This record gives sequence, structure tokens and C-alpha cells, in this order.
Amino acid sequence: MNNLKVAIIEDEVPAARLLHSMLRRLRPAWEVMVLPGSVEEAVQWFAENPHPDLLFLDIQLSDGDSFNFLTSARPSSVIIFTTAYDQYAIRAFTVNSVDYILKPVDEKRLLEAIVKYETLVAANTSPENGYLDVILDSLRHREKAYRTRFLIAGGERFRPLEVSDVAYFYSENKITFAVTYTGQEHIVDLSLNKLVEQLDPDQFFRANRQVLLCVKAISHVEPYFNGRIVVFVKPSYKSQIIISEEKITAFKLWLNF
Repeated sequence: MNNLKVAIIEDEVPAARLLHSMLRRLRPAWEVMVLPGSVEEAVQWFAENPHPDLLFLDIQLSDGDSFNFLTSARPSSVIIFTTAYDQYAIRAFTVNSVDYILKPVDEKRLLEAIVKYETLVAANTSPENGYLDVILDSLRHREKAYRTRFLIAGGERFRPLEVSDVAYFYSENKITFAVTYTGQEHIVDLSLNKLVEQLDPDQFFRANRQVLLCVKAISHVEPYFNGRIVVFVKPSYKSQIIISEEKITAFKLWLNF
């Protein structure tokens, strides 16, 4: 398998780099490339290039999810899914040669998926006809799954950050920060708009353009000028979190006022 061509489609740069380095370490003879992490660009690449033998595909991409990509690109590659979502939400995709790996990727788990693929190839076994349609059907009828963790950089290493540890997110100078309940701040490689799409709306509310907060972080709320309210959180945010008059009804419903 020295000439094996492997591609990674992953919208989070740290996660893509980590997976790439692990694959190069575990299988140095493989030709591993990182493709664009958006549906549009990935579909275009597959239309213009020979399909790789093996594809590591993130469930959630920057401009959509893997359902959109698979429907348009119809890759001939064997697929191993990577996901930050709960394993039960992705278990349905484990058909034939398909496997899934929870992010942040563990090297031992990655090796298991690689060996599974190599065993398939050594046995000269191909995915059953229509297996891609089985995956698409699973994606089409899946229950909504929400992100449970992030991969964050710490020096030259990466480590997981659980969503349950995050009190709120805020955006500053086009950079998104996650603030934990212990007051630590971490850069997250996703915009607030993308976070709103990927996080449980029962737990997180978009207070304004700058802040996305978790219900557990709220200590109390107070009336503010012109029919607005101000939200106080723990740990405290560096400025006031104002809920506009237009959002108050939705905010109260979210809090079950």
C-alpha cells in the first residue's frame, strides 16, 4: 500500500494538522493531503481530480455538512468519518468499510481504523454496491446531534475542550474565544455563527453579535434602558451583556421565564 492516496476534509485547521501528522507518523509511505474544508471547494476538487483511495471526512464542514458533499461529489473513496459529536449520533454510518473516529483524534483509535481499512483491502473486499446511498440515507434521517467538544491548541500540542466546560463564547477582532467556568480563555477556530449552528440551542443563546452564552453561566439579569435587559455571568465578562428589546421574548422563552 505504498502508493495509497489519502485525503482529509476537515474545516478546523488544528484538527486537520493533527490528523495529517498522525497519519504521516503511522503510515509514512502513504501520500496524505489536506483538502479544502468547505463543501463547495471539496466538491470542486473531487470533480477535477482522481478520487483518493481513502477519505477522512469531517461530518460538519465550514459551509454545510457531509451530506451535502457526498450528494454532490459521490466519492468513490472508502470513507472514515471524523466527528466532534457524540458517538451514538454517528454509529449508523459504520457500514461495510466505513468507520468513524471521535475528535480529538486518538492515535490508538486512528490506528484501529487504518488496520480495518488495510484488512479490507488485503482481503480484496470492496464496499457493497450502493453503500454510499446507505450512508446518505443515514445522514438524511439522523437525529440532530450537537457538538460536544473542541480541539484547541496549547503551544505545539492540541487538547480537547469539552463544551460542558464552556461558560460563554465571545468574538473580538474576528477571533472567537471560549471562556471556561474556571476563567480560562481558549481560541476556537469557528465563528459565533457556526457555533450557533453546532451547539445545543437549549444550552446556548446568542445574546448579541459579540457573545454566545450558556444558560448555566447566568447568575442573574436586571432591567436596562429602553426596554432592554443586562445579563450577568460567571465568570464575569469584560463588558455588559445587553439583550435588545427585540430579543427579550426569545431570551425569556429560552430561560423558561
